[in-house]
Amino acid sequence: MRSSIQKTKDLAVFALLAAFLLVSQIALRPLPGIQLNGILIAAITLTYRTRALIPVYVYVLLFCLYYGFFSWNLPYFYIWIPLWGMFMVAGKLKLSKKVTPFVYMFLCGLYGLSFGALYSPAWAIVAGLDFKQTLTWIVAGLPADITHAVNNFVLGITIVPLSNLLRRLQFESQI
Repeated sequence: MRSSIQKTKDLAVFALLAAFLLVSQIALRPLPGIQLNGILIAAITLTYRTRALIPVYVYVLLFCLYYGFFSWNLPYFYIWIPLWGMFMVAGKLKLSKKVTPFVYMFLCGLYGLSFGALYSPAWAIVAGLDFKQTLTWIVAGLPADITHAVNNFVLGITIVPLSNLLRRLQFESQI
């Protein structure tokens, strides 16, 4: 069982991770399809497993407080779950150290490519789109999703070092 001091340290770390997610998102917003959220959430998930949802949802709350609670940010309440789930599973796989970074890169790229499709159900409901209009909306967003996928794939090479750093920091904070 974790001590109350360790729980307090965890909460502080989770708050910092959530803040970093938001600051990186705001800073990179002018660059279309370029975000650190995918790799950061992947590394946080590999390190903290189920508890990774704490900084993710603190980030979502901060995101909504910063931008406002509008219908267009409704998908943020569910859109990170598939990424978290993929890395929950990937973190349990017995992969060689040579293969692991490429699997993580692929998963992050796949998530970037699917972002528009994952975003679309909530947007279709909010905008009153039928199935055909929703598909058209997804196809129209493919160039941005491809950019997002390429960015996530390339930056995905940093997931292993980031998760190793987070694990090291987590271990050192327990001493």
